[in-house]
Amino acid sequence: MMRILGIIPARGGSKRIPGKNIKSFLGKPIISYSILAAQESGVFDKIIVSTDSKEIATIARDYGAEVPFFRPPELSDDFTGTNKVIAHSVKHYQGQEIDVEYVCCIYATAP
Repeated sequence: MMRILGIIPARGGSKRIPGKNIKSFLGKPIISYSILAAQESGVFDKIIVSTDSKEIATIARDYGAEVPFFRPPELSDDFTGTNKVIAHSVKHYQGQEIDVEYVCCIYATAP
């Protein structure tokens, strides 16, 4: 059983600020701050990034997060809410018969 799952939703298609999740901020990709904050908290059994972007996935893995799947297109548009993205991530683990007791959403641009 996985008790506590940290999920960082980070799609690649931002229109207002293209590439915002991986833009450099004080010398590091902005998503790295959320990943590092989650790691430093010591709270999570697993920290994952839910993304549709290979570039975001590579950076997330470089900073120690897992990217166990790529988010499907129907969950990667401008209109899909966070709840659906989080539910998709939890269902991924339930499909592997891994129970998730608690979930925390950590936004990529607001650690």
